[in-house]
Amino acid sequence: MYGSDAMAGVVIMHAQPTLPEGDMRANVSTEYQTNNGLFGYSLQMAGNQKGFVWDARWSQKMAHAYKNKYDDYVPGSQFREQAGRLMLGVNKGWGHSRLTATAYHLTPGIIEGERDPETGELEHEEGWTGHGYGKTLPFQQVKHYKVVWDNALNLSSGYLKAIIGYQQNRRQEFEESMDDYELYFKLHTLTYDVRYITNEWNGWKLSTGIGGMYQTSKNEGEEYLIPDYCLFDFGLYATATKTLNDRWTLNGGVRYDHRRLHGDELMEDGEQRFTDFTCHFNGVTGSVGAVFNVNDNLNVKLNVARGFRTPNMSELASNGVHEGSIRYELGNQQLKAEYSLQADLGVDFTSRHVSAQLALFANRIDNYIFTHRVAEEMEEGYLTYAYTQGDARLLGFEAGVDVHPIHSVHFSNTFSYVDAQLLHADADTKYLPFTPAPKWTSELKWELQHHSHSTVSTHAMHEYRHEHPKTGVALNNLYVAAGLDCYFRQTHIYRADDTETETPGYALLSLSAGTDIQVKGKKIAELYITADNLLNTAYQNHLSRLKYADMNVVTGRRGVYNMGRNITFKVVVPIEL
Repeated sequence: MYGSDAMAGVVIMHAQPTLPEGDMRANVSTEYQTNNGLFGYSLQMAGNQKGFVWDARWSQKMAHAYKNKYDDYVPGSQFREQAGRLMLGVNKGWGHSRLTATAYHLTPGIIEGERDPETGELEHEEGWTGHGYGKTLPFQQVKHYKVVWDNALNLSSGYLKAIIGYQQNRRQEFEESMDDYELYFKLHTLTYDVRYITNEWNGWKLSTGIGGMYQTSKNEGEEYLIPDYCLFDFGLYATATKTLNDRWTLNGGVRYDHRRLHGDELMEDGEQRFTDFTCHFNGVTGSVGAVFNVNDNLNVKLNVARGFRTPNMSELASNGVHEGSIRYELGNQQLKAEYSLQADLGVDFTSRHVSAQLALFANRIDNYIFTHRVAEEMEEGYLTYAYTQGDARLLGFEAGVDVHPIHSVHFSNTFSYVDAQLLHADADTKYLPFTPAPKWTSELKWELQHHSHSTVSTHAMHEYRHEHPKTGVALNNLYVAAGLDCYFRQTHIYRADDTETETPGYALLSLSAGTDIQVKGKKIAELYITADNLLNTAYQNHLSRLKYADMNVVTGRRGVYNMGRNITFKVVVPIEL
């Protein structure tokens, strides 16, 4: 249902449900983080009066540079952010119609990772301290605007859903002057999705739809990374679900996609920077799966699917410095579309004191697209990476178990692993570059106090208030938790041409606590405190491009390290109107 770019899966962000009829609520939240001095706040108000619904939110954040024990403060890691959102709509018996407008402004610094050749310290502007919230060169200015019209019509046999959206993204990059940008992308995107979903009858549920996108991108700066381009695509799909009995549920789907990409020619100083080209891609994909409920505690899921993804404009035609990744990127107009064949098996078990999940997958991807380093230096001071492709095989699993011997204590653990290899490759190019390291996550959580209106008797509440007659203050949903994220050493790397390096393993310890504060049985605030990287471990994530920044000639360490110890304080105040 989600098109060619969803071959690796889909993350669906559900909007907060509209309030019940007659409700009006608001909340105010604020947070502070100790490592980078992040301060943020959010104001939100929503309501539903006679079917007229609205939801408005405004938020701001600002942070100075973060620090770690190896690099101290990292120049260019500061940022400012502000966002606004307004939704207006109607909820009626026939369905709903809602219009949502959002505006998002982000001003991030750019971490260059350049170091003093004698001291090894990260270079920065004169007078820079690391505590400042102002802009320093280089930085970006990102402005994103979006309008979405969401409609649903209830019919006797199902419902019809239609979503139309328009987005405009402006990304400017300032390198030498606070006022004059060098790089400026202006991207316009129009998307639509219309689908019909039937009610369930005789165990059947069907859906069919069409979705697509029209997109144009223009360069309005003096520097370039990708050409001006125009994209048009659409997809037709149908899915079906059949419940046979209490044990078996079958599902399947089929989809056709078409995409057209056109890149414009660009001549720069008498030389051709980008050529004029047009690409067409067509793909037919499908899936079939089943869920078997063995009993009330155990179910098994099996799915087989064929996926399709077209190369994007960066992969096809990049020819310039990508400041965010500190490298020069070269596209490849000869790239073909990726096709995958994946099988996955899942097992879920749930009982009173234990819940466990195991998911296995095997994925064969033809024409897998990736970047690798090339020896030629296209621009001084930057490593050069080029896009290429090959047939790949990915095997992996994720396993999790949550043990709660008593209701208030939970001990949860998850482990994930993926082995990604190129087929028919030699030892140096055997493994796909930038593959996540194996990861184990563990958390021990103790819910010290948890009451709800449905579980606390009136007598118990009166008893509590009798014991605390002056304040009538109580804590609810009180918890404390300790977590450990273990990232194992990643030795499966693409070694040819020094494309990437191995990454040592590391462990990050965290502590957290939270509670609701109630006065006379009414919640007046939520309080949270979280300490991340409690031991102030110096580490580099394997996927971080900052690993490959300049070397510190004094310590011999290469690149920039991730954030050190960080403690977050957050307060949420709900308001009922």
